[in-house]
Amino acid sequence: MSYSTIAPDAWDPSFQSDPNSMLFSDQCVIKGQHFFIRGLIEIPVIGSKDVFSWGVWVSLSKENFAGALGVWNTEGREAEKSYFGWLSTELALYSESTTNLKTNAHTRPVGKRPFIELEPNDHPLAVEQRAGITQDRIREIAIAVLHPA
Repeated sequence: MSYSTIAPDAWDPSFQSDPNSMLFSDQCVIKGQHFFIRGLIEIPVIGSKDVFSWGVWVSLSKENFAGALGVWNTEGREAEKSYFGWLSTELALYSESTTNLKTNAHTRPVGKRPFIELEPNDHPLAVEQRAGITQDRIREIAIAVLHPA
């Protein structure tokens, strides 16, 4: 159970012709100045072993982006420290903006997208990540994502 975005909110298709910009499935650079990785905000499903995931983008500093890329295909990379970043995906179904929420991106074994941990605060998305969501909430999300008003 997951929904994902193709690019960070700051990406514009016109950047494809910029030699200092690139968009791959898990990394993005905009004009050689803004650096992003794609990861998963995982939310436990109450009363189940299932997990609901939001596929999101997180902006990293140039140094952290270089560090993450340096070990991207390295076995054991999950031992890396987490990387601080800012959530760069607006999930419009939340009453408060999700853009620029503080995060930590935790590298996982090769082939798995990073786990995105939100700063523990009172934002509804952060509360859901800590407390979990019900099957009914997953249905609400599905309706909102698949049938926007």
